Amino acid sequence: MPAARVEYIAPWWVVWLHSVPHLGLRLQPVDSTFRPRDESYQESLLFLGLVAAICLGLNLIFLAAYLVCACCCRQNDAVQTKRRNSCCVTWTAVVAGLICCAAVGVGFYGNSETNDGVYQLIYSLDNANSTFSGIDELVSGTTQRMKVDLEQHLARLSEIFAARGDYLQTLKFIQQMAGSILVQMAGVPAWREVTMQLTELADQTGYVEYYRWLSYLLLFVLDLVICLLTCLGLAKRSRCLLASMLCCGMLALLLSWTSLAADAAAAVGTSDFCVAPDTFILNITEGQVPAEVTRYYLYCSQSGSSPFQQALTVFQRSLTSMQIQVAGLLQFAVPLFPTAEKDLLGIQLLLNSSESSLHQLTAMLDCRGLHKDYLDALAGICYDGLEGLLFLGLFSLLAALAFSTMICIAPRAWKHFATRDRDYDDIDDDDPFNPQARRIAAHNPSRGQLRSFCSYSSGLGSQTSLQPPAQTISNAPVSEYMNQAVLFGGNPRYENVPLIGRGSPPPTVADAAWILSCCGCGVGQQLQI
Repeated sequence: MPAARVEYIAPWWVVWLHSVPHLGLRLQPVDSTFRPRDESYQESLLFLGLVAAICLGLNLIFLAAYLVCACCCRQNDAVQTKRRNSCCVTWTAVVAGLICCAAVGVGFYGNSETNDGVYQLIYSLDNANSTFSGIDELVSGTTQRMKVDLEQHLARLSEIFAARGDYLQTLKFIQQMAGSILVQMAGVPAWREVTMQLTELADQTGYVEYYRWLSYLLLFVLDLVICLLTCLGLAKRSRCLLASMLCCGMLALLLSWTSLAADAAAAVGTSDFCVAPDTFILNITEGQVPAEVTRYYLYCSQSGSSPFQQALTVFQRSLTSMQIQVAGLLQFAVPLFPTAEKDLLGIQLLLNSSESSLHQLTAMLDCRGLHKDYLDALAGICYDGLEGLLFLGLFSLLAALAFSTMICIAPRAWKHFATRDRDYDDIDDDDPFNPQARRIAAHNPSRGQLRSFCSYSSGLGSQTSLQPPAQTISNAPVSEYMNQAVLFGGNPRYENVPLIGRGSPPPTVADAAWILSCCGCGVGQQLQI
């Protein structure tokens, strides 16, 4: 058993989520081991989504009952009750808006964390794919050189050295060393299938993550727009905006519970993987990769030996022996057979290239690089990704609470608007302080303007023969009893004469008769007579 690994430790939220009871659709217990292809395990995750659906149904039933009660109840018409209801609606809307904004903030953070974790997983998968592809290329390149290129050179040298048995024996030894290298290269696992699976997994994960991130972003925007509609509807006392908020709020409530169901299933499934990732990887690679090779990369224990150590050692020794034999042929056989120099130099270049490939292969087969990619992938999915899912679940709960509150205050706000409109209807339309009268006057400005009824220079026929009445004795200055002659065609204006000045006496009968005659009334003439 390799030494215990201390690089990866499952966080507390992984253990907590893994302890969530796993139940099938028939409420029977299900093993919590991560088995994504098992039907019973899939049912246990689907059951979590059904729980969220049941919560949505209960929420809708509560809202329906509340709306029915709110619409059927009669509101007291007392002023204090109306003020108290108005204040309650306002503060409840403020609290609901703050909860919605807080939920969107939490959701933005969770969405970003999940996105970072998923892309860290994809980056680690790409790095591992690059390593596996490099190993396959080096192994296939070495095999190609030993099988095809080396065999061609040895065949031509066998024809050249046909008369020398000792040189032929050397060529046979070189061929045996090449065969030994081929045997060792055959022991290195082929990662082609693993690379294809990892590439497909990375592509699908990136595709799903992009649309998941975009969907949550649109959901955040929708929640903020609904909050804005609520604020505008209450501020402008608009029933249209209030009705729009009610419809959009129901949609957002449905989407919030749906996202909570998806987040809960994804979080529990991810925690089941993160609590024992090594076991899952050992199970899925069984039959494709030897178990010791998988354990070597999963644990990368310093005390354990590499399963490729023997193959690499034989590869190195075989190359060294072949290089020594080729160097001897270049020294002793070329002077006797000059035509063999070209093939011997070709074999020497081939062996040098194989030695370079051996060093690269040794570095790629070392567990440290792939083990680091493995730990980075676990950190991305089990730390950042799963933490982001928890924050998204919290966002869904807060958003559901906020929109439920907004829907609850809608009927009270509607009744409050109706009560205010009814109060306005009770006021006389001619009352200048009635808001509705002001609105009607603004839309119907065609009312005739009242004529000035106190102008001395009026064009009425009954006023042309009238003379201004005699002024009463008063201590007020003369400037208070008349206006500028320039403004009134040289005739002073006497309409305010009896009332101007603090010490002026009340108007006499003659003054009242003159004022009424200015209005065209016969009463003034009678009083004047």
